[in-house]
Amino acid sequence: MPEHRNRDLVATSGFFTGLHPGMGLAAKGMVAAFVLFTVLNVEFAGSVYGAIRSWIEGALSWYYISAVTVILFVCLFLMFSKYGRIKLGNDDSTPEFSNFSWFSMLFSAGVGIGILFFGVAEPIFYFDNSGAFGYPNNPHADLNGHTDMNMQRAVDAMRVTYFHWGFHGWAVYVMVGLCLAYFGFRKKLPLTMRSALYPLIGQRIYGRVGHAVDLLAVFGTVFGVATSLGLGVSQMATGLNVLFGVDPGITTQIILIIVISIVATLSAVSGVGNGIRIISEWNIWLSVVLLAAFIAFGPFKWLMSFFVTSLGDYLWNVVPMGFWTANEAGNVSWQGGWTIFYWGWWISWAPFVGMFIARISRGRTIREFMVGVMFVPTTIAFFWLCMFGGNAIWQELNAVGGPGGAGIIETVRAWNLPAALYGTIDNLGTTSWAGDMSWIQWPLSALATFLLASWFITSSDSGTLVITTMLSMGDDNPPKVFRIIWGMGEGFVAAVLLLAGGLGALQTASIAAAFPISFILLAMTWGLLKSLSDDPSATPIEVREYAPDGTHVTQDLHA
Repeated sequence: MPEHRNRDLVATSGFFTGLHPGMGLAAKGMVAAFVLFTVLNVEFAGSVYGAIRSWIEGALSWYYISAVTVILFVCLFLMFSKYGRIKLGNDDSTPEFSNFSWFSMLFSAGVGIGILFFGVAEPIFYFDNSGAFGYPNNPHADLNGHTDMNMQRAVDAMRVTYFHWGFHGWAVYVMVGLCLAYFGFRKKLPLTMRSALYPLIGQRIYGRVGHAVDLLAVFGTVFGVATSLGLGVSQMATGLNVLFGVDPGITTQIILIIVISIVATLSAVSGVGNGIRIISEWNIWLSVVLLAAFIAFGPFKWLMSFFVTSLGDYLWNVVPMGFWTANEAGNVSWQGGWTIFYWGWWISWAPFVGMFIARISRGRTIREFMVGVMFVPTTIAFFWLCMFGGNAIWQELNAVGGPGGAGIIETVRAWNLPAALYGTIDNLGTTSWAGDMSWIQWPLSALATFLLASWFITSSDSGTLVITTMLSMGDDNPPKVFRIIWGMGEGFVAAVLLLAGGLGALQTASIAAAFPISFILLAMTWGLLKSLSDDPSATPIEVREYAPDGTHVTQDLHA
């Protein structure tokens, strides 16, 4: 069938050439307003955002749990349904990237820096039994009677870690990515969040409703990337302190933000097939080296056994864990601070990661897409988390002074999460099966610090591409000048918030933004099921010559 051209409102001249002028101005105004509101009175802004988040976590935990679980079961249904053979594109389309490049970019955008930052700290937190933060460290272990720091509690700690980084969270990414790829590449609508609502609201996706949906997605992406950059450089600065004795303070962190933003922007300008793909692939290879070191210099046999046991425990308990809703006060606080926080974080990042996943998945079948995105990154993440967290837990279990005496738990209790990874590396060199291998500490710390930066670069450049794609009404090759503006803008926002002490407040605001995004996500899911049921063919959806707000459609965009 002939190639169909989508038409939508973008400027053909002037500063906003290639973008929707109203969307561009509104996005910049929205970002500026939230940054100013936060930095002018950080304490007040933090209290406002915190109150909203606390209300969501306390009163709506059941809703988040239900929403994420429903999305997971819809994903599983589509994976094994008759719709699984449908191509995300024309029936004769083929994948744009090789499987290795595809998996590399999936992993880089989705979990890269997160599992480096939390890979040690989170399992250790759940393994701890001190209740130092006013609520249980791991109610799932406590409910099973596993209150001592032993092997049983270690397995429980990894199970909860897998749960927060596993199928439930990735199902959110899968659903957004599938909706965008299906409506963008098969139905030939713009590659934006609004397009997935077409079966429900029709041509109104080109009016104010559609604009609001995409602006909310831009909000989640900008502040999600900016706050993650601001918080991530704290661990990079800690690494530089370990390596070179550099002061890990604000000055070092600002310099890191500037350097990373420049590199990420250059990568975004080069495009998906060049900078983003190449850096993602190198990340995988270097991560394999770091992972291999943790395996080779750690308790290999114990780690392999621990992985099999803990993974089996997760698979056996994943369904009941997904439905568990806490009732007791301490458990409610834990669930709100961890599980509901994570579900909100996955949802708030879903427009960004889902858009990027869709962008690199043209030509794959629905089943291939869902199996690849759901199972490959999660399996890699599980193994990574077990090797890193498992090494730390083994060190604590076998500490000279008894369980809990290796120093890593104390670091996490002090909430110095960036230092937990480097503490594990230090112990790795002295507890190796080959004797004193302390010489490996420096190169492994250097590699971990480099990967923290490079993993974030792949998240940042992907976020920049997603933002400009949405503001250009779905153009998968948006104007380079705006990639530069938004790429550096993310770094600027992170630097300003870091200087003002408002990063934590904006992180809380991003999580609160997940609440309205969750309604959009459920509507997208319903729209996808409706479209698949009504007409799954690769038939373009016609676009009117005039948008609902009366503006003339002025430029054709390739699907």
